[in-house]
Amino acid sequence: MTAPAFGRFFLPGPTDVHPDVLAAMQRAMIGHRSSAMERLLEGLEQPLARLFRTSRTVLVGTTSATGFMEMAVRNGVRQRALSLVNGSFSERFAKLVGACGKECIRLDVPLGCAVEPDMLRDALRRTPVDAVTLVHSETSTGVLQDVAALAAVVREFDDVLLLVDAVTSLAGSPVETDQWGLDFVLTGSQKALALPPGLALGVASERMLERAKTLPNRGLYFDLVSFVQATTKHQPTNTPAISLLYALETQLARIERAGGVEARWRRHDAMRSRVEAWSEQRGVPYVPREGRRSWTVSCLKLPDGTGSKTVVGALKEAGWTIGAGYGSLKDTTIRIGHMGDHTVGALEELLALLDGLVA
Repeated sequence: MTAPAFGRFFLPGPTDVHPDVLAAMQRAMIGHRSSAMERLLEGLEQPLARLFRTSRTVLVGTTSATGFMEMAVRNGVRQRALSLVNGSFSERFAKLVGACGKECIRLDVPLGCAVEPDMLRDALRRTPVDAVTLVHSETSTGVLQDVAALAAVVREFDDVLLLVDAVTSLAGSPVETDQWGLDFVLTGSQKALALPPGLALGVASERMLERAKTLPNRGLYFDLVSFVQATTKHQPTNTPAISLLYALETQLARIERAGGVEARWRRHDAMRSRVEAWSEQRGVPYVPREGRRSWTVSCLKLPDGTGSKTVVGALKEAGWTIGAGYGSLKDTTIRIGHMGDHTVGALEELLALLDGLVA
């Protein structure tokens, strides 16, 4: 089976991986306790800090992003968390709270909506909790929440930590880890970073780390304390996915050569703007409202009588891949994952094909 040409795979993750990044994974293995591994991890330190906009240690683990969501809960929730639920992946975060033996209080909003700061403030006033979980860019609906404003609300309440899933936002839209005061923020390799799946990356605040030290049952694989200790010494906690670390090293260098993370934000914003213009011209509306739309994934409502399976299938025959809707939106929406190393030019080609399928 012949793989489609690079730049035509617009799934909302995993996304296309540049040939240079794939080639980097063919390098020879090294010992994970060797000086070569130490140099590799040390070289990742500053580029990752610039990516996350932080002065703190960036953790890299061999796991899906869900693993670091579990790390967030095990190390950041003392007894009870408020989970902001506006789609399938924020639902997963809420379920993880319960699965880790903590009490979960939910704040649900309809699909396609965001939790607004006044809603969060009201919920925190009514229900004492020690942590808040939220998803910045909800991949299932294409909603981008105002994390900066939500974080400011959380800081009004003493001893409440903010745990943020930035899986489809980080490296594709602004995530200011230190400036916004995020206690734990995580992402996965296969989204806007445009790497193969298999790595999770995250940053913990000092107060998150101090809380983790007081919590029992943190487990072993996702113990934040040991993760930070090892990473600070440029050591892996366990045997890492060495080939994926090579890919990460190569991609971070590519990002810096292209102008850094801010240039990457601008390109993603341009792709979002292009889909917005097309959406308005063709009368194919977004699921989220203006101002709450992800920069990396656009979720669009299909006209009555047009199913996502038909649209996705026709594009696949033409050599292009997009996503159908997710969950209850599966049949009535499509999702375009314009993230990673995609360009406005390639997006224009995709939208031209969509013209004949949804008009």
